[in-house]
Amino acid sequence: MVSRTEAGRLAIVGGGAVAFALVGYFVFVDFSTSLADLLGILLALAVATVGVRIAGNVAGSMFPGYNVAEVAVDGPISRDGGGRSLPSSPGSTPADDIVDQIDRADEDGNVEALLVKLNTPGGEVVPSDDIRLAAERFDGPTIAYTTDLCASGGYWIASGCDELWARDASIVGSIGVIGSRVNASGLADKVGLSYERFAAGDFKDAGTPLKEMDEEEREYLQSLIDDYYETFVERVSDGRDLDAELIRETEARIYLGEDAHEMGLVDELGTRRDLEEDLADRLAVDEVAVESFEPPKPLMRRVGSGARGVAYAFGAGISGLAEDRGFRLRS
Repeated sequence: MVSRTEAGRLAIVGGGAVAFALVGYFVFVDFSTSLADLLGILLALAVATVGVRIAGNVAGSMFPGYNVAEVAVDGPISRDGGGRSLPSSPGSTPADDIVDQIDRADEDGNVEALLVKLNTPGGEVVPSDDIRLAAERFDGPTIAYTTDLCASGGYWIASGCDELWARDASIVGSIGVIGSRVNASGLADKVGLSYERFAAGDFKDAGTPLKEMDEEEREYLQSLIDDYYETFVERVSDGRDLDAELIRETEARIYLGEDAHEMGLVDELGTRRDLEEDLADRLAVDEVAVESFEPPKPLMRRVGSGARGVAYAFGAGISGLAEDRGFRLRS
């Protein structure tokens, strides 16, 4: 049974092909006396091919084949999606690109709902919040769902959606903030390196790995972590309609989806098919047609994006990772 949309698109493409073929014939065959008939026919076919492509684009805009947009937050979250220094760390999700795709979906008159697919251990604080804000301002139902991992910054993003769906065995939670630094002062002493300070402001070089951290610096950096954590708790409490004290009591633990659902951290448990059937009922349609909104990716990013290590994804959601840089802060 051919749907009205499919029939309309087929009619436009077919009509466009015939129209452009006729134009090509009259221009290159009927009105041309200097070119061979064969060349004219070839040119006519070329024009018809171009016409089919143009008609296809017109048909796609007039009779869209989708009514739901999907964006995917896959991997650690950062501003530009650049890779990290350790070879075991996959490339990050570029927050600015995700925000652009959500805004594009919001402006698309064919999109009635937004799915935010989350498979992330978290990442940088402000980029995570930018994605949350974009999901929050989307005009229509916004549903976050995870099959594997929705931790830390991923849960921050989910707090900006209307609902969060997960599987029984999904990993959900880690509502916390972590800062880390490498203390390389002992190593520097052994190899004959010394740190010489030139800075204006007592805390300008707080967290520098080549010097010991004093208690005042440690309290200062911890206060930053605490402030970000309170913001995280507030975002989750407001967005997920949860008691702030309940969130603090989780102490940044992770939970399996079934337990997270019992605690109220997850709204619904189910498969992707369950989610689409539920969304179809809300939109009063027989079924939803989902279109993936994706930013253009360089070849190497496309090749590397599928190589997510299970051990890395699990560990990054619950622990810090030391790097050869100064103090780092992430959710």
